[in-house]
Amino acid sequence: MKQFLFLALLVFTTGHLFSQSRFSTHEISLNGFRNPSIGLEYRYKMVSVHAGYYLTNFESGTTWKFAKTGLTFWFLPIGKRENPSSFYSSVSYLRGLNRDYKNQNASSVELGFRFMIWKGLQFRLGIVGLFAEGKDLRINPTPSINYSFFF
Repeated sequence: MKQFLFLALLVFTTGHLFSQSRFSTHEISLNGFRNPSIGLEYRYKMVSVHAGYYLTNFESGTTWKFAKTGLTFWFLPIGKRENPSSFYSSVSYLRGLNRDYKNQNASSVELGFRFMIWKGLQFRLGIVGLFAEGKDLRINPTPSINYSFFF
């Protein structure tokens, strides 16, 4: 738990060091697949809140399911588009829904990059570390394709 708190503090404090003001003020994102979850995300300036259904595979052919909510910090926008590609880091709370994580609390820390493809269509690729009491640290890639509405 101390490691998670340290990582969360690191994410909260360093995200703003690299921030630029090229992000739109508001964004609502419909998230598909795994990153940050299958659900919704709302961003205000450089911080977003997300909630949804998270699926992952720690082993081939086996799926773990979680409810997931958390905060994401956006930094280092890249490109000259109105809505630029950028890096992100996030911290999340997860609640296990099946297998050995059923009804168990977990947390995660993620770092990745969002590539804006066209208008609001985007591809994300990140890496997540999942922590739970009594379990080994699990590290997985987190790809996704999402669509955002900017205002």
